[in-house]
Amino acid sequence: MRFLPFLGSKQRVSDPDEFRASLVEHLEELRTRIFRIVLLLVAGWVVGWLTEPWIYDQLNSLVKPHLAKLPDYKEPFRSFTDPFMLKLKLSFFIGLVLVLPFCVLQVWGFVEPGLKENERRPLRVVAPLSVLLFVIGAGFCWLILPSAFAWFMSYVEDFPGTVLYPEPGTMVFFILKMLLAFGLGFQLPLLVYFLAKIGLLSQDALKTYWRQATVFIFFGAAIITPSNDIFSMLMMAVPLTLLFFISMWAVQISAKRRERQEAAALSENEDDVLSA
Repeated sequence: MRFLPFLGSKQRVSDPDEFRASLVEHLEELRTRIFRIVLLLVAGWVVGWLTEPWIYDQLNSLVKPHLAKLPDYKEPFRSFTDPFMLKLKLSFFIGLVLVLPFCVLQVWGFVEPGLKENERRPLRVVAPLSVLLFVIGAGFCWLILPSAFAWFMSYVEDFPGTVLYPEPGTMVFFILKMLLAFGLGFQLPLLVYFLAKIGLLSQDALKTYWRQATVFIFFGAAIITPSNDIFSMLMMAVPLTLLFFISMWAVQISAKRRERQEAAALSENEDDVLSA
């Protein structure tokens, strides 16, 4: 598949027929990728529908110990259609989480032919590490969620005579959104590393603007955490800041290695010139 000039290729198509052929190939490839993504979403939705009862029970088990402390806790449905709609939305969300990596692969397969070799090479390293960091971020969130629920529930006792009647699925969706937010948030080091590898971000810029980057991390953590509370923000922002500094260190090491390779290559060229 040939990419068009306006999609990043430096090669110009002078023949109108060749231009139209390239456009048709590009649109056909785009249509194929979109169709595959839709099929993946449908398949994930079916799997989510079948596994929803078990996943719902597992996620609720994370909250039940804290809800048991409340004397009269209930999750009432307000309409007879609500149970079906809850299962529909929850199963789709579960399926989306399951097939998201495969959808990203389809996007990558569409974009890859338009990238240069020096841009593809870092992505081949970033892709598997991205999955690993997503799992680490979600796992870290799973470990701190019990403490987060205990902290939130402790404030219910400050209001005697009140009861907690959330809509069914509220707690489960909160857990899923938190897991997704932490998994995506932990992609920050890879983003920094990738931008540095393709030359869009230098180690000097990272050293100069690390304070602004730290503020941005805390601001971003406050936005993407579903509850928008200080506890969740700090639980995400602190490890992300540490990961950011680790990525700065990795970029510095990579830059020094590249400088040594360039110096060695230059030295070899000078030796070849002198020997000639």
